[in-house]
Amino acid sequence: MPQGVQLSGDLVAIREFDMADVEDVHKVVGDDRVTDWLSYDSRDLDAARAMVKRIIGFAAEEQRTDYSLAVVRPADERVIGFCRIGLSGVQAGKLGYAIAADEWGKGYATDTARTLVEFGFTKLGLHRISAAIAPDNVSSFRVVEKLGFTREGTLRDHVFTNGAWRDSVLFSLLAPEWERGR
Repeated sequence: MPQGVQLSGDLVAIREFDMADVEDVHKVVGDDRVTDWLSYDSRDLDAARAMVKRIIGFAAEEQRTDYSLAVVRPADERVIGFCRIGLSGVQAGKLGYAIAADEWGKGYATDTARTLVEFGFTKLGLHRISAAIAPDNVSSFRVVEKLGFTREGTLRDHVFTNGAWRDSVLFSLLAPEWERGR
């Protein structure tokens, strides 16, 4: 499995986190506009610091199963979001991504997801990548649909966030579908 991941999209660069990223990460995970769509509530600065420390630990694992990575603008290297492929099952991964609310509408989420999906299929050797998305997150639906993902169904009461259970809509993309769509 690749270590020290560095990827380049058309609009973003994706790299490993370091502790210098904590304040930028907090601007994402501490913003209710973003976390309303995620599987956890907004986090304070200490929780953001702990999150980055935990992610750095995942990157050092010998049998790495979590590729949580920083999304940056190449021009200034500032973290504007994060993305993740969590390995699960046989040649399967779970895709996730979040972009700072002030950066929405600029194509960063689509470029991030496309770059990470390519990494998953070409470098990690995955056969299937899934994404579980909040039912009202139409923008994220559009992101995965642009990449060729298929809507599979609804996971009922999938996550507990913001004080309530929330469903997720499950999408997936298989390696042969991705190859055909390239």
